[in-house]
Amino acid sequence: MDLEQKSIERIKMASEMSLHHYGKPLICTYSGGKDSDVMLELFKRSGVPFEVHNSHTTVDAPPTVYHIRDTFRDLELAGIACDIDYHRQPDGHFLTMWNIIPQKLMPPTRAVRYCCKSLKEGYGANRMIATGVRWAESVQRRGREAFEYIASTKAGRIAASTEVMLANDNDTSRRLIEKCEMKAKTVCNPIIDWKDSDIWDFYWHECKHHNPLYQMGYTRVGCIGCPLAGKKERESLRISRHTSGHISELLKRCCRSGDQKGYRLITGRMEMMFSGGG
Repeated sequence: MDLEQKSIERIKMASEMSLHHYGKPLICTYSGGKDSDVMLELFKRSGVPFEVHNSHTTVDAPPTVYHIRDTFRDLELAGIACDIDYHRQPDGHFLTMWNIIPQKLMPPTRAVRYCCKSLKEGYGANRMIATGVRWAESVQRRGREAFEYIASTKAGRIAASTEVMLANDNDTSRRLIEKCEMKAKTVCNPIIDWKDSDIWDFYWHECKHHNPLYQMGYTRVGCIGCPLAGKKERESLRISRHTSGHISELLKRCCRSGDQKGYRLITGRMEMMFSGGG
């Protein structure tokens, strides 16, 4: 079975689990990057009912935001439900990177990556979702599996391969099904075993629409200033007007709030990041 068909079979299996245990369609998470576009195309080819969700980070580059909007408009015209989470809080204000950083007194770092937890990972309670996580992305992600229950502690996590889920009659699959029956947040990673070369090949040849940043030479289109970005991405950010505008706004807010300690920490951290020390 080739990669495309194997991923589609995972999507179909996850869809059956979602409809049976949750009574709702599987959610395809979408960030506007190449992995998201590949996964979305696989969802379309699978023929299953699905919804699409984006978490608005407030630090995506404008071309990425426009690409997401264009994609969602086309999906909605095709009758597919799309949702963008703007992180509205109970008191009415919206959670953004720019009001989180002054609270933390520092931008996110590799060791303290509070941004993902606050702006990306909180969605999907009581639903089954699909993400673009891949083993090839990092050492940490090599421990992930095609089907998962993500617990608050590592000990509580349940991970099952496609083969384990197909076998059905085993302790791991039963435990994962129990979480579905409890309406806990469960995850399918359809493209987990795709290599970078597999993604690029499918992206350019099979996906109809592309994030314009890739055509400008970028190989990564994640959040601006992400501490996980490689040296090449950090170098490109030095001349990015989007980055300078974001940082300028952040520093203005720190000054307006009288947070001189936060200002010094942020400026120092930015100097480290753009000099390659992040």
